[in-house]
Amino acid sequence: MSTVTKRYGLLWTDPDGAPQASAASYDKRSAKYRRTELEAAGCTSIELVQVRYGELPEPAV
Repeated sequence: MSTVTKRYGLLWTDPDGAPQASAASYDKRSAKYRRTELEAAGCTSIELVQVRYGELPEPAV
């Protein structure tokens, strides 16, 4: 059994249409909570992506 914690980042489009990426990585529970916050703020195309430790997702251009 692996004890490595999986880390996740978020990609989304803000209400103005600009692609964004999280500046932090999250555990799965925190990432889902953050996704809920983004949805409440009117963001769209929210994706939960797995990242390696020390890496962050890049927004689509």
